[in-house]
Amino acid sequence: MDLEMQLRALARDAKEASRILAVSSGKARAESLRRLAELLEEHREGLLAANAQDVEKAQQGGLDSARLERLRMTEAGIAGMAEACRHVANLPDPVGEMEHLTRRPNGLLVGRMRVPLGVIAIIYESRPNVTIDAAILCLKAGNSVILRGGSEAYHSNMALTQLLQQAIADAKLPKGSVQMVPTTSRSAVSLLLGMDEYIDVVIPRGGESLIRAVVREATMPVLKHYKGVCHIYVHEDAEIHQAIDIVRNAKTQRPAVCNALECLLVHRRIAPALLPLLGRTLGNLGVRFRACPQALPLLGSYAEPAASTDWGHEFLSLILAVRVVNSQAEAEAHIAQYGSGHSEAILTSDYRRALRFLRTVDASCVLVNASTRFNDGGELGLGAEIGISTSKIHAYGPMGVKELTSQKFVVFGDGHVRG
Repeated sequence: MDLEMQLRALARDAKEASRILAVSSGKARAESLRRLAELLEEHREGLLAANAQDVEKAQQGGLDSARLERLRMTEAGIAGMAEACRHVANLPDPVGEMEHLTRRPNGLLVGRMRVPLGVIAIIYESRPNVTIDAAILCLKAGNSVILRGGSEAYHSNMALTQLLQQAIADAKLPKGSVQMVPTTSRSAVSLLLGMDEYIDVVIPRGGESLIRAVVREATMPVLKHYKGVCHIYVHEDAEIHQAIDIVRNAKTQRPAVCNALECLLVHRRIAPALLPLLGRTLGNLGVRFRACPQALPLLGSYAEPAASTDWGHEFLSLILAVRVVNSQAEAEAHIAQYGSGHSEAILTSDYRRALRFLRTVDASCVLVNASTRFNDGGELGLGAEIGISTSKIHAYGPMGVKELTSQKFVVFGDGHVRG
């Protein structure tokens, strides 16, 4: 069987499974997730061994440090996957939920029913945990899922998929509910993206080049975000030590993730007091600054002049762009020009300014006096997330269980005909 026939058979199985999952019991789907949590814990050593193969090969191949960090699996990471399984299993089942029932003047009862999206294809790089997060969220929401992980995580992903399929079988759900594309061939992605008769939605997760390639080729809707260029604006009335704590967390906790801070905007009136202290604090943690002419002398030896390409750049490392602005409006204009629609924050003690920032700034998550690192499904109460959408249509922000469903109109009549 050639690759196209193999993938077409896989997609047909997923479509058939999606129809069964749409009417399956929430109890059976939850049971499959709880069983998966047990299997992850029971097979921890085997998973770590499979991941070690991938890490060794990636190191030999010169994989960059950001993707190598995402590839590496740990005992704590596996425990986190198991915890996510149990958390998502315990979430309310959205499938079949009826909302907004209203009686029309003619007596018809009109409402909306929440339904699965159908077949979801996930195309992703490096992170083995995406295999689990994607599968459990899709299953909980009644969708089947086709997974295509990166070649660098092949052994890790295949080991995780074996456990997923065992959990599905133990819960008596259809075999096609979760499938991994069994090849690292890049042509497999192009073939899948042409199968809109089977696949309802595709979600790419990875670098900007991967996501743009998927968007170009996909014949079905794409839920996406290209990159995470996240800003924090420090207004003149912000509390300095609180601002330093927030900026430190947003930049240094995990600099290689999409909700890490990439550019700091500082009001000119607070800059002389804030930036020298910030420079020393973050500089001692390894941060280096790309600074505008006003910020450069305030940040000391840790800074160098910013180039025009540093604005709007996703560094994914301990590099932070810093710009001094004259007003909140100037900060908002900078974000409008260089932001990626991911996460933006304001630090201020003025409630009205905070509300203005919330209304004005266009991003999937806008925060007041908090780190951008909170734009995460688990932190926002969604459990595990399948990704963060900046597409606006259908989903905007972290996509949890509910965001993997849609709504259809349902109408109850009693012999009604339209006149």
